[in-house]
Amino acid sequence: MVKSAPPEIANRKPSKIEGIKENSNFLREPVATELLEDTNRFSEKAIQILKFHGSYQQDNRDNRVKGQEKDYQFMLRTRSPGGFIPPQLYLTLDKLSNEYGNNTMRVTTRQGFQLHGILKKNLKATIAAIVKSMGSTLGACGDLNRNVMAPPAPFKNQPEYRYAWEYANNIADLLTPQTGAYYEIWLDGEKAISGEEDPQIKAVRERNGNGTIFHDSPEPIYGTHYMPRKFKICVTVPGDNSVDLYTQDLTLVVITNDKDELEGFDIFAGGGLGRTHNKEETFARAADPIGYVAKEDVYDLVKAVVATQRDYGDRVNRRHARLKYLINDWGVEKFQSMVEKYFGKPLEAFKPLPEWKYKDFLGWNEQGDGKLFVGISIDNGRVKDEGSFQLKTAAREIVEQFNLPIRLTPNHNLIFYDIEPENQVAIEKILKDNGVNTNPEKVNSLVRYAMACPALPTCGLAITESERVIPSILQRIEKLLNKVGLKNEHFVIRMTGCPNGCARPYMAELGFVGSAPEAYQIWLGGSPNQSRLAEPYVNKLPIDELESFLEPIFVYFRNSREQEESFGDFCARVGFDEIRKFSENYKPETSNNKRKPSHRITVRNEIYTHLKEIANSQGKSMTDLVNEAVVEYLNIKC
Repeated sequence: MVKSAPPEIANRKPSKIEGIKENSNFLREPVATELLEDTNRFSEKAIQILKFHGSYQQDNRDNRVKGQEKDYQFMLRTRSPGGFIPPQLYLTLDKLSNEYGNNTMRVTTRQGFQLHGILKKNLKATIAAIVKSMGSTLGACGDLNRNVMAPPAPFKNQPEYRYAWEYANNIADLLTPQTGAYYEIWLDGEKAISGEEDPQIKAVRERNGNGTIFHDSPEPIYGTHYMPRKFKICVTVPGDNSVDLYTQDLTLVVITNDKDELEGFDIFAGGGLGRTHNKEETFARAADPIGYVAKEDVYDLVKAVVATQRDYGDRVNRRHARLKYLINDWGVEKFQSMVEKYFGKPLEAFKPLPEWKYKDFLGWNEQGDGKLFVGISIDNGRVKDEGSFQLKTAAREIVEQFNLPIRLTPNHNLIFYDIEPENQVAIEKILKDNGVNTNPEKVNSLVRYAMACPALPTCGLAITESERVIPSILQRIEKLLNKVGLKNEHFVIRMTGCPNGCARPYMAELGFVGSAPEAYQIWLGGSPNQSRLAEPYVNKLPIDELESFLEPIFVYFRNSREQEESFGDFCARVGFDEIRKFSENYKPETSNNKRKPSHRITVRNEIYTHLKEIANSQGKSMTDLVNEAVVEYLNIKC
């Protein structure tokens, strides 16, 4: 077990941010006061509270001029459980991005939209418009539950997907801040109608449950200080890991019976990726299986987990404040025991689950109710009009003309659904006319499975580039793969401009984590289905050395991989010592020593097993044995 607990210090004082939350009058001040001031920025205290309202203060580093004030602007993030964006909200966001933003919208890796470039003077109008269009930004950032994720596929004939959406939305409602500050500040006290809350959710929120709530408090679940740090939840179905379930603080997996009726949920807890360079006490961690809960108790279980982290998470050292550190320090058994005290009874045994698969739901698909959906791959989630690629124009036209709802995906793509079959041709034409591809087979495979965070110029934490450079990085990797005879090979590549891990690089087969200007820490060995953490291989690789660094690793992979083995699985199997040994002795391939390209074919599993046994018994390679058999069968001369 990694030792993550800080040294014991007498009379440890809570962090400054804990005091800011305590003195905020439940998220009102100093935001409410400073919003009225004729300035272009908020104070440091207000910035911390502003996050709870769904906004980060940023400055555009591209526009920095020595001796002049920073170019302050704001990012707004939507609260969109399961990635749901109703048509009227989409059109409002599109309009706001043009009026007040930078003319683009960005799909996040937690299934929300972000607007960038908003000025302080336009912040209130922007948030008010979002709320009046059935949206919200409340709780999209800050020390509380973030956007609840769920698989985006709108399968109407697979009830487990419907359950995942339902419970993701209900849990998001359960854990939404109850303070009136949001509507007081941004809508002058007018609480827009965005759908009645389920009475069951309200009752659960107010039920004590062995100390899970604060009585007579505006925030019955969160209390005065809210959570120690951000808290992330997802709900998914067996086998579908489109949500990166191992990276969440809490994951619920839908369990149904033979009649497709909901019975309960498997529980994972303790995942999280944020870390700090050169601080070994901070680390990425994959979630652990915790147990199973019946459907009628699931909301009380969620409250119990939240209360455990709320009451025992580290409020002194924010680098040590996530649930992953609490579980790492306590161990799973102690954590389970504490959750059960809040829950009021033991958890049931974890139910068996099938192997996880990554799914992106691109292209045209049937929903199962006679209607269609279409998933569109968006490079780095940036919805924009640029050159011949006019996705922003196309999406607006489709929503205006067909009034379609949208689901945003955890891989920052977009799905239009509830499409009448007779409208498919018209929608396809709009997309094609605007340079938008709907055929997943025509999406570059490296691009399809890649993600990058926004990073520079607006993110204040960014050490180096990410979104703006990953297209060129992927092109260089593709060219190198072609060079070493691995044409059409693909794997999961993710990049972030800092170690916080917003694009989840620590689960990638090849991860880039900004460590210095134009340099990255390299992580290797994650699995294609995002069920295994990668590990750091190099701490600071200048990006100019990318090809010389990767070439020996790719050649070793080409020469020594097992049948159908992925790049990440290969790195995890052979280990870093062997990769380094090969790389140190590697001589760049030339026309004289370049290995001849090999052609791969696939055989059935039972044939492969027999082939391997015979090859071993005869002391031959399987390749030689297959060649001999084919030559004899075809009666050809070689």
